[in-house]
Amino acid sequence: MALSEKDVQYVAKLARLEVTDQEVAKYTQQLANILEYVEQLNKLDTANVEPLTHPLDVKNVFREDKVQPSLTQQEVLSNGPEVQSGHFRVPKIM
Repeated sequence: MALSEKDVQYVAKLARLEVTDQEVAKYTQQLANILEYVEQLNKLDTANVEPLTHPLDVKNVFREDKVQPSLTQQEVLSNGPEVQSGHFRVPKIM
């Protein structure tokens, strides 16, 4: 696919980017190289290739949940500056 400087300027306009003439020339060549590579990839036969969600076989490793003793409500509330009706009292925020 041939890419022109006009195409690059159009894409820059869509992206709301200000580009100089030097940048347009540079990006035209770079984007043309990228599109050429994508065309090569499109020519590959991928009929027998299964789609991947990730290139590596990744598994989540979780520890087993075990019930452990924790602090009582009174112990927890004793760490707060103000307590009211079994809850932390905090300033009202509006």
